[in-house]
Amino acid sequence: MTIKYEEYVNVDPLRETYRESITDAPAVHKSLEQYHTALLTIDLQFLDAAPGYGVFADVQKSGVPVEAQEYYFNRLEETVLPNVRKLQDGFRRKGLEVIHTRIQSLTQDGRDRGPGHKRLNLHAPPGSKEAEFLPQVAPQGDEIIINKTASGVFNATNVEYILRNMEITGLYMVGVYSNECVSTAIRDACDLGFYVTLIEDGCATVTPELQQATITTMKDRYARVISTQEALAELADVKARSQ
Repeated sequence: MTIKYEEYVNVDPLRETYRESITDAPAVHKSLEQYHTALLTIDLQFLDAAPGYGVFADVQKSGVPVEAQEYYFNRLEETVLPNVRKLQDGFRRKGLEVIHTRIQSLTQDGRDRGPGHKRLNLHAPPGSKEAEFLPQVAPQGDEIIINKTASGVFNATNVEYILRNMEITGLYMVGVYSNECVSTAIRDACDLGFYVTLIEDGCATVTPELQQATITTMKDRYARVISTQEALAELADVKARSQ
C-alpha cells in the first residue's frame, strides 16, 4: 500500500477540535463580556525593543544581522507599537486590566537572574534605562507590572497567582519577541487553562520567517489569532465597566 503524503500537506485534522474546545470556545467571549479578560503586554522595553540600548547597544555585536534589525524596528515603529497603544487604550476605556511584563532583575548585579539570562548576558537592573518601558506603551496609573528574569513569565513569576486573584480567565497577548517570550507565555497560559488570544499585528520578532512560524504554530492550538482591528471590534461590544 502506497501512502500519498502530499494529500496531507497543509492539512490540520485537529484544527476544528482545538478551536471548539480551547481557542474559540464560547467561554473566550464570555470571559471578555464579564470583565475577566486582561491585556498582557510583554517586554516592550528599552532592553530588547529600542535601537541603541541593551541587546542592540552595539549593532555589530548584537548577533542580529543589520537587515534583521531594520525589519524588526520598522515593524515595531510602524505596526506593533501603534497597535498595542490602541489596544491598551481600548482596554482602559472598558475598565479592563492592562498588565505589563518586563525583564528586570531584583539586584543591581543580576545574581538573581535565571540561568538562561546569565548565559545570554541579558540584564536589566532596577532603575536602568534597559528596564524602562517604551514611552508609547508604558504603564499608566496603578497598572500591574510583572518583573521577570526568564523567557516564560508564568514559570518565573507569580503572575498566575495574581491573575487568579483577579478572576482573570482570558488573556490578549502582545509584545516581543513573538517566537520567544510571547510564545512561551501563550503555551504556558493555555496549559494552565487560560483562554488566549494572540494579536498577530501586535507582536514582533527579528525576521518575517520567525514571525510567520510563530503565528502558524500558535494558531488553533494554543491561541486564537486575530488582528488589532478584530480585537477592537470585540472590545466595542463590551459595556464599559462601572467603577
